[in-house]
Amino acid sequence: TVITSSALNKAKSSQEVFFEVDLPKTAFITNFSMSIEGQTYTGEVKEKEKAKKQYQKAVSTGQTAGLVKASGRKMEKFTVSVNIAANSNVTFILTHEELLQRKLGQYEIMTRVKPKQLVQHFEIVADIYEPQGIAFLEAYGTFISNELLPLVEKTVTDKKAHISFCPTLDQQRKCPGCDGTLIDGDFFIKYDVNRAEIIGDIQIVNGYFVHFFAPPDLPRVPKNVVFVIDRSGSMSGIKLEQTKQAMLTILNDLAEDDYFGIVLFDSSISTWKESLTKATKENVSEAQKFIQRIIDYGTTNINDAVMKAVDMIMKGKRDKNVPERSVSMVILMTDGMPNSGESSVPQIQENVLLAMGGNMTLFCLGFGDDVDYSFLDVMSRQNKGLARRIYEGSDATVQLQGFYEEVASPLLSEVDLRYPDNLVNSLTTSHYKQLFNGSEIVVAGRLTDYSLDNFLVEVFAQGFEEDFIVKGQASAQEWDILYPEQEYIFGDYTERLWAYLTIQELLKTGNAEEKGNATAQALEMSLQYSFVTPLTSMVVTKPETDEGPEGPLIADKLTEGITSGVSYLTLDGDPHFMIELPEQEDALCFNIDDKPGTIFNLVRDQLAGILVNGQTIGDKKGAPDGKVNTYFGRFGIVHQGLGVRLEVTTHDITVSQDGKQAKLFCMDLQVTKDSSLTVTLRDSVRFVVILHKVWKQHPYHQDYLGFYTLDSHLLSPSVHGLLGQFYHGVQFEVRDMRPGEVPEKPDATMLVKGQELTVTRGWQRDFRWDVKNGENIPCWFIHSNGNGLIDGNHTDYIMSGLFMTV
Repeated sequence: TVITSSALNKAKSSQEVFFEVDLPKTAFITNFSMSIEGQTYTGEVKEKEKAKKQYQKAVSTGQTAGLVKASGRKMEKFTVSVNIAANSNVTFILTHEELLQRKLGQYEIMTRVKPKQLVQHFEIVADIYEPQGIAFLEAYGTFISNELLPLVEKTVTDKKAHISFCPTLDQQRKCPGCDGTLIDGDFFIKYDVNRAEIIGDIQIVNGYFVHFFAPPDLPRVPKNVVFVIDRSGSMSGIKLEQTKQAMLTILNDLAEDDYFGIVLFDSSISTWKESLTKATKENVSEAQKFIQRIIDYGTTNINDAVMKAVDMIMKGKRDKNVPERSVSMVILMTDGMPNSGESSVPQIQENVLLAMGGNMTLFCLGFGDDVDYSFLDVMSRQNKGLARRIYEGSDATVQLQGFYEEVASPLLSEVDLRYPDNLVNSLTTSHYKQLFNGSEIVVAGRLTDYSLDNFLVEVFAQGFEEDFIVKGQASAQEWDILYPEQEYIFGDYTERLWAYLTIQELLKTGNAEEKGNATAQALEMSLQYSFVTPLTSMVVTKPETDEGPEGPLIADKLTEGITSGVSYLTLDGDPHFMIELPEQEDALCFNIDDKPGTIFNLVRDQLAGILVNGQTIGDKKGAPDGKVNTYFGRFGIVHQGLGVRLEVTTHDITVSQDGKQAKLFCMDLQVTKDSSLTVTLRDSVRFVVILHKVWKQHPYHQDYLGFYTLDSHLLSPSVHGLLGQFYHGVQFEVRDMRPGEVPEKPDATMLVKGQELTVTRGWQRDFRWDVKNGENIPCWFIHSNGNGLIDGNHTDYIMSGLFMTV
């Protein structure tokens, strides 16, 4: 996918131009460049640590960075900005590559398009070539109305397809003469290929091959499945209700020759029946009634629950109560961390691996934000399955059902794809525990003889009633003749696909002894093929400006559970300070309790000339329990270099530059109860101030503000303050987790800054991306005004005025 964006600065002075796109989380960035006034600045992929040092050197002189950040369920956001001179233009070009995963019988290409303005020349163009032939193809956009539908042009022949969508300026408009755009959503292309050859499609290009295996018309294999469902206290409310609703549908979808069991767990374990039961209509109906009676209670004993499920499957096999040719799987649904029974994550993983012994597959569904996803991910992969995060939202039930559909119909088990040892080496994974209906196995490899243009392929597996054995011939393709104008895509694609799969497999290596070698090899290949992976970053040397060279920008890759080292800082609520630390996959939070009217220094960076202070407000009057809540009701933001002061209260915004004042009221800025103010200081930092509106007649509470950092890369290493000291992260270790006062909020011991602190697991609301509803972020709560975590005491940060440094 190549994304090109051109922008012209028509202003009489230089302006910052932003390039922001969403790309799939499974994709790797392979190229990024900027063309400014005829000169092109191209990215170079470097080892992450080397790039980081280059970035840190630049950041101290006030440089920016382009970063990839997680932004949704399937997508992540790439953002970069550059200063453009008056009447000049810039063209950004971003290229990313991904392997389309076949799910539920189709491939899906999703392009997120949110230009947020009318675009002079807007187009989406896709070219598809499939040697097996295209079985069906559809293209549509979530934003495309009946009027725009004719603009989606499709040309489909036997093996090729061309799709385009090119609305004019007027066709993009929400209404005649207005500047609002209809282009705001996702553009989808969905298709599948013909599957006449049972061996699948094998393609050889330039000494590398790829094998796509999804044989047609196979009967499904009966399955033995145990659903392991978390009913602990943290599942209370909507999560448990959505799980129950999903289970009612899932049980209905069981085939009559399937066998199933249900294990419920909190701190204790209970089952619907002690042994696996055939999925007759009567049994399914009885199980559904059992599901509807589930209530939440207690803590989270994952270890014993999974062990019980394994015992049920092994007993069914020993007693020959299940079909001999059947596939066995455990589906674990949980929202929490193990905090009852065996609570050591490595020990649980070892126990499960030994118990399953390669005889069954484990699928883990991690519900919500509090779950330890990396724990579930590793445990699933160790047992030939996969983990999936179920996002909190109204469609969580659909997410659960959708995942089950993917694994509901096994077609083959113990699938072994074989290629001649003397002709093929460096294979990606070629043995799979199961093949499910609607999915596909992809294997790539390197040939020992680059001139070789054919070889024998064999596939062995266990089918429904008999062994599955097929043989076929691989043959080379003449890609350059088919698409001569797109050599950069089709020329060496098999080699790049082989490298892509190999890197992904190396990054997932779980064995501690092998991990070092695997990481080194993945890094070497990432650099060789210019993939931005979790081990590499792309560095672009930015052009010089009137103020001098801007230095490099760094593009980092995020994946599920692997994130960059920058921390994201939040201040919201009572007042709740939260430090998100992606590199450690965790967050810390603390409260500062002081009398209303106190002014605290939040951020102070003398090198960058940035100051942020905040003043607390209290409730209108004390609550009946005597507690007085405090919030932040006023912020003072200073950019000394620009001579700018910004005062934000719950009522208005006051801006002054070099002593001259201009007052803006909330309604002029269209601030509603669901709105926020984004503060972007040129060549500096970006904050968001959120206004929380409270019912005017509320007896105690009143309106208050939240403060979020969107971009802190321009702050120097010397930045400090209650928030500022954490912009560059903090190292800590959590151990000895134990029950706390509240069952779903365990206590633990934290080692931080040479001290041992007792901390409590909880969560805070983050309104950065969803101003109205926010999202729960799990964090470790540090008691006593953050003592032991913050430098010094909280009183050290009290200021004498909103724009004062002392």
